[in-house]
Amino acid sequence: MELLDTGIFAENRYFDVFVEYAKAAPEDILIQIAIANRSSQASTLHLLPTLWFRNIWVWNPEIEKPFMKVVSSDPNFSLIEAEHSTLGTRWLYCQGDTELLFTDNETNYERLFGYSNGSPYVKDGINEYVVNGKRAAVNSHRLGTKFAAHYTLTINPGETKVVRLRLSDVQTLAEPFGEDFDRIFQTRLAEADEFYQRITPFPMSEDERNIQRQAFAGLLWSKQYYNYVVHDWLKGDPQQPPPPPERQTGRNHEWISLFSEDILSMPDKWEYPWFAAWDLAFHLIPLAVIDPNFAKLQLDRLTREWYMQPNGQLPAYEWAFGDVNPPVQAWAALRVYQIEQKFYKQADRAFLEKVFHKLLLNFTWWVNRKDVEGKNVFQGGFLGLDNIGVFDRSKELPTGGHLNQADGTSWMGMYCLNMLAIALELAQEDSTYEDIASKFFEHFLYIADAIDGIGNADIALWNEEDGFYYDALHLPDGRQFPVKIRSMVGLIPLYAVTVLELETLQRFSGFKRRMEWFIRNRPDLKDNVACMETPGVGARRLLAIAYKTKLQRILQRMLDENEFLSPHGIRAISKHHLKDPYTLHIGEHDYCVRYEPAESTTGLFGGNSNWRGPIWFPVNYLIIEALWRFHDYFGDSLKVEFPTGSGQEMTLKEVAIALSHRLVAIFEQDPGGRRPVYGNLEIFQSDPYWRNYILFHEYFHGDKGAGIGASHQTGWTGLVAAMILQNAEHRAQEQQHGNI
Repeated sequence: MELLDTGIFAENRYFDVFVEYAKAAPEDILIQIAIANRSSQASTLHLLPTLWFRNIWVWNPEIEKPFMKVVSSDPNFSLIEAEHSTLGTRWLYCQGDTELLFTDNETNYERLFGYSNGSPYVKDGINEYVVNGKRAAVNSHRLGTKFAAHYTLTINPGETKVVRLRLSDVQTLAEPFGEDFDRIFQTRLAEADEFYQRITPFPMSEDERNIQRQAFAGLLWSKQYYNYVVHDWLKGDPQQPPPPPERQTGRNHEWISLFSEDILSMPDKWEYPWFAAWDLAFHLIPLAVIDPNFAKLQLDRLTREWYMQPNGQLPAYEWAFGDVNPPVQAWAALRVYQIEQKFYKQADRAFLEKVFHKLLLNFTWWVNRKDVEGKNVFQGGFLGLDNIGVFDRSKELPTGGHLNQADGTSWMGMYCLNMLAIALELAQEDSTYEDIASKFFEHFLYIADAIDGIGNADIALWNEEDGFYYDALHLPDGRQFPVKIRSMVGLIPLYAVTVLELETLQRFSGFKRRMEWFIRNRPDLKDNVACMETPGVGARRLLAIAYKTKLQRILQRMLDENEFLSPHGIRAISKHHLKDPYTLHIGEHDYCVRYEPAESTTGLFGGNSNWRGPIWFPVNYLIIEALWRFHDYFGDSLKVEFPTGSGQEMTLKEVAIALSHRLVAIFEQDPGGRRPVYGNLEIFQSDPYWRNYILFHEYFHGDKGAGIGASHQTGWTGLVAAMILQNAEHRAQEQQHGNI
């Protein structure tokens, strides 16, 4: 249920409330609240800007209880003092002659649990006063740990009224809302415009720039302080009833070492106010463009010993730290490093080296825990793709046995290549990393070989007849068979690709010598992998699971509009399964997967997402990156039909650009002024007050591009900001070379 479904915006009977912040100094924050009446009649609004202390004193007796009080009040402004023993003192200036309401930020035990409160003033006291007229609910002495300035505003039709506040470490501001206030706001606006123009100096439409700015803003807004200490959580709060015994054996109880008290990037601050490990990796690509230090800090924290298990496992997300997500942190670390190097001319090797060493532990955890038979074929489990398969891949299978995963194995192949690339980067200043690069080169060959033929069973995850990768169900009696669902699982092998420059091979003679020795002595391991001996464009060498023939066959399906290719990107499951659903018969049960372009009508596994047809930005982004890498090697010598069957051939670079444009176009206005993301939401499509505000949904309709899932989750869909930047840069380069 969305707010629009309630009908509260009918006849435009609503207020638009805009809250803006600008800093005069690090501890001097200007706040401007503009309220516009969009209706055709005057109406009254109660505005309650609120300041409160987070209540930690109730469970930590070492914390002295803070307080707020009135310092002064006159028709120009009121001054509120907020004093805290460790944070120091701040002063809140409230413009105008307004009612000042105080209570305490204490739980209302009487309302929740039926027993008396320790204080007459509780956290919902201000609400009780304003809504229900209970004057005793607020402190008449105007003291407390929670404060609100009560503005009663009658606003005429079409009118906008402005309320201003200022939170400062300075008590003696004579004119806190004078001309200086306006000047600071205008200066900060101009600085923001200048910053984003510098980030994206290339020509682009105003619509593109608006979409990009809002994507960046959504990511910045979703930063949040996250405090979760598992050891303390298991014990419960001091001076409170003990937690139920089930907590000791419930979710996350084994993550006793996790101690989080950091500002982290969240998928969003409403529905998902917690970090998600593989979501976070994708957040960092656009974040690295605008704040590389924050992006680096995220990876540094996630791989530190107070997040990572002693065995090397990374926490997935709050509701199940032990779940297994795709291991994309090495990719993210390398990309953040490269982005900062490109935009800020800084190569932070110390960051890269520190994260690399922690990821060595995590890589070892994967090898030891997720390769059941020790044959370099990985089981992974859930892997964040929710219900993409016929059953929950992270739980015990109804058949018994285990599932050899094409995506899990491919993610590990990608992990190898990312670690190889980082090792070679670090080897520029420390030759010992050449040996580590050789280790990941050899491990990649083992994985690439295994994905095509599993041990003596000789059943490959690659299906030669279909020209596609599938998971394989391994039964307790040793039999195996492919689970023939044409899904993103079979496209993820494309991600395992990297290109070695000739100068890299020439510079690192030890790595080159070991590579050549391995090729000579283990020719069996390169039969099904990109041939490192065959030079590509610029004498480059290619490492890839899906070499030329396999690549072409996969792309034939991926770029088929009757299968994966949508007008808006690559679908999570082939449209082929709309008319031909995949059904697996097990005992008396049938497990079925059908193409569903919007919300799933079938059960979800492990979360509230849907991977049975919609378009997801993170996996599309990695497909586009992979196509660029393949093009770096093949150049214009390799062309494919786009779309399949059209007779129109494109290079892989052109395909990557075309896919990127399809994804960006989800948010762009078409010639009729409509945005696919809004589907049939007419108020967003046509209302001048709504149509330029962009919602970055969790995923998108596989046929129409309409936003579905969480509508307020910029999260990994914020990748669109990076896509817009890349597209604009490419256009500028093409124009410079006279190709446009």
